[in-house]
Amino acid sequence: MRKQGKLLGALAALCLVTGSVSAQNWPTKPVRVIVGLPPGSGTDITARAVSERLTAYTGQTFVVENRPGGSGSIAMNIVAKAEPDGYTLLVMSSSWTVTPSTVANLPYDTLKDLAPVTMVGRQPNILVVHPSVPAKDAKEFVEYVKKNPGKISFGSSGTGSPHHLAGELLKQVTGIDMLHVPYRGAGQSMQDLVGGQIAAVFTTLSTAIPQARGGKIRILGLVESKRQPSVPEIPTIGESVPGYAMPRSWLGFFAPAGLPAPIVKRLNAELLKALHAPDIRAKLEAAGMPVAGTSAEEFATVVKDDIEMYGKIAAAAGIKPE
Repeated sequence: MRKQGKLLGALAALCLVTGSVSAQNWPTKPVRVIVGLPPGSGTDITARAVSERLTAYTGQTFVVENRPGGSGSIAMNIVAKAEPDGYTLLVMSSSWTVTPSTVANLPYDTLKDLAPVTMVGRQPNILVVHPSVPAKDAKEFVEYVKKNPGKISFGSSGTGSPHHLAGELLKQVTGIDMLHVPYRGAGQSMQDLVGGQIAAVFTTLSTAIPQARGGKIRILGLVESKRQPSVPEIPTIGESVPGYAMPRSWLGFFAPAGLPAPIVKRLNAELLKALHAPDIRAKLEAAGMPVAGTSAEEFATVVKDDIEMYGKIAAAAGIKPE
């Protein structure tokens, strides 16, 4: 029995050493970075900037691979089914925390099959309107919609998206009658807003900033509960519409569940170093994405809480998985 105990102890020690060594040696070949959105999106631009820096740090190429579609579920399924060896990663926005409440029969378990590594940064979502809308803040917009029941439409990046739910929550909190118009991405909804085909859109701050600076649209407020340090001049919707607050939006790196803890720790450390590099931080913040950088454990808690909160909002809006 003593010999058996010593043998088991030696095997356990060997596993710890092996895990440590593999983390030190990782990566020894190119790493796939799967992005669930098309090239040119804010998520894609961020993934490429960070991947380029990881390539410089590790000496191995981090190759960005765009796999859009299915509200991000195509990309997530690829990573969820991949070998948990550190050579397949996912960059995804918080929009995928909505899919458990809006998409039926997902081919993976959102919480069990994907391992959060770090939150890259915040992706503030906002309410924007066409300049013809006589509203300077969210309260005035609500009053305008109440005077025109059923006549005002708001656009989003798709049915069941965080932007859609942001509009539904405004309807729930204020009792306004507003029509939802789903688009196939934030770019299309922004084009129609600038063109005056739609009165309002819920979208990401990074998508709206160029048009807002040019005076082509007007930003009314952030959907989150707190103002963003990078844009302190933009109020939250809740400041003028009490009771309104959406989950914070973010962008993050994930890996397949089961990735050895030493590799998670090494990857997290390399990502934090990249995110806090002055040029990377400046590039992300200029695009309206304040850098976060969290531990894997902190990020996992955010993901779990957001899935629960979006589930409650979707249920209250009568949205069922399809």
